[in-house]
Amino acid sequence: MNASWETFTAVPPADKLDFFRKDGRLYDCLFAQQFDRALLDRLCALADHMRLITKERAGDDFLRGLLADKRAMLYFSQPSTRTFLSHMSACHILGLRVMETRDLKTSSEVKGESLDDTIRTFASYVDLIIMRHHGAGVAERAAWVLNRSPRPVPVINAGSGPDEHPTQALLDVYSLQRYLGTVDGKHIVMVGDLKRGRTVRSLSQLMGNYKGVRLSFAAPDAFRMAPDILEFLKRRGVPYRETSDLDSALSDADAVYMTRIQDEHDKDGESGRVDTGPFKLDRARMALLPERTVVMHPLPRREEIPAELDDDPRIVIFRQERNGMWARAALIAHIFGLEERVLAYRRPS
Repeated sequence: MNASWETFTAVPPADKLDFFRKDGRLYDCLFAQQFDRALLDRLCALADHMRLITKERAGDDFLRGLLADKRAMLYFSQPSTRTFLSHMSACHILGLRVMETRDLKTSSEVKGESLDDTIRTFASYVDLIIMRHHGAGVAERAAWVLNRSPRPVPVINAGSGPDEHPTQALLDVYSLQRYLGTVDGKHIVMVGDLKRGRTVRSLSQLMGNYKGVRLSFAAPDAFRMAPDILEFLKRRGVPYRETSDLDSALSDADAVYMTRIQDEHDKDGESGRVDTGPFKLDRARMALLPERTVVMHPLPRREEIPAELDDDPRIVIFRQERNGMWARAALIAHIFGLEERVLAYRRPS
């Protein structure tokens, strides 16, 4: 697209997917709507295969040799533990050498350099940019700039303001499939700060790829799911209900996706005025859940899942965390066109 940035941003995500694809596959991973069912299934299968073959040294060496000639930049303007480390680990699985910028005070942006120039500078040295930025739409802007430049490199959005977190949604779907067998036909309850939580926004959009999924949104009135996501679900025919009564949603839940209050987005201290007590788990609420249910959380957590509940096998938050490394490694392999080569590898007998 040769349109200006202002014109480009006005285009719905579904209408600009091809701009972020090359050679028939995903090139830049920026928003959840880029994942269709076929791609989700392939990436989950790829992640499973990568886990399997790295159980032996030969398979681990094979994967580490695939991108040993490539470099990646981790550009994070927001604090991060899991997202940063899992992307770094995913790069290491495939042999990518990694550079990082985690403090904008160490960047020439403090001297007045534009974001566009910063991104193009990174692209001069690396073959992949993985970025988390506090500003909405910044990762998309980076990909737009690079795709129009003489040296385009792929961009992975590792969290963009309060709007998108596509790789978290990918690992969440991967976790649901691993622990429930399938996402089709499941009842998923999302709890907490749904208005400002980019993880639940992106995961909700992916639910449009599955059959028979039902969603329940349990949140204080101040933090209800944003209207644009509700409208998206209506268009995709995904049934949902909103409730302030968490207990009523738990009895037939297949998965409960807890989130913390996103008070870093407060403008007037509103989080402190909202009663979040009814949206936390305890022993009594765990007793309401079926034995098959899994409890997930993008982390970090606060009081919404007390550590005293961690002995309950239904709470899979740390296994979910580890899944992120494999899901992101699968995504990177796909972006670099390695999918078939990885799947063709078989462990020596």
